[in-house]
Amino acid sequence: MTPRAEIARNEAFFRAVNEGIAEASERFESAEAEFLCECGDANCMHRIEVPLEEYEAVRDHSTRFLVRRGHVEPEVEEVVRRRRRYAIVEKVDRVAARIVKQLNPRRPRPA
Repeated sequence: MTPRAEIARNEAFFRAVNEGIAEASERFESAEAEFLCECGDANCMHRIEVPLEEYEAVRDHSTRFLVRRGHVEPEVEEVVRRRRRYAIVEKVDRVAARIVKQLNPRRPRPA
């Protein structure tokens, strides 16, 4: 597996974990939640407090992720929005973008 593909798979894994966190937070009617950093480092366990409304806005784009500030992988992604403690990044590498789209848990399933 190429390093870019590995980064994409790691980010997709953390996104899937965060989907469960978002679902639980919504059930408890929380306005925000503590999500895992969705960076490409498989060993990263940093947490990021994000309003659920912003989390949902990120999930509207299958190639966007929440990462702790300083955890951006410039060879595969660019920052689209900076916040105090985190950034929203978008995949610009074609291979990485294709992988994260395929692994998107919200991807519409064929009928």
